[in-house]
Amino acid sequence: MDTQAVIESINKDQLKSDLPRFDVGDTIDVHYRIIEGEKERIQVFQGVLISRRGRDMNEMIMVRRIVADSGVERTFPLNSPRIAKIEVVRRADARRAKLYFLRDRQGRKRRLRDRRRGLKHVAGLGKA
Repeated sequence: MDTQAVIESINKDQLKSDLPRFDVGDTIDVHYRIIEGEKERIQVFQGVLISRRGRDMNEMIMVRRIVADSGVERTFPLNSPRIAKIEVVRRADARRAKLYFLRDRQGRKRRLRDRRRGLKHVAGLGKA
């Protein structure tokens, strides 16, 4: 067995299996463990998933939220033991893999179109 296969087999044991299915554009809650001295607490970071990169152990997600009229982006390693859980709050329909254009938008233009249940990318949605 070559070294790359050995590394992948070791990493496969450490991958999280309890993650829900979420895509770019979805609004998610990331429950993140914060350790302060001997105390441990969980802080929830809710925002829009604007980027997803890497694979397996190296997969990272970038979540953006608005606090006091300024954007805050945070990058989380997806398989980190510090992430307690991830919940999908709202699903949205995004046509791009990276939603960096949301950084320039304000107000209602920042909203993404809702993904309808059962209907994916049906031509003519919203047109009467």
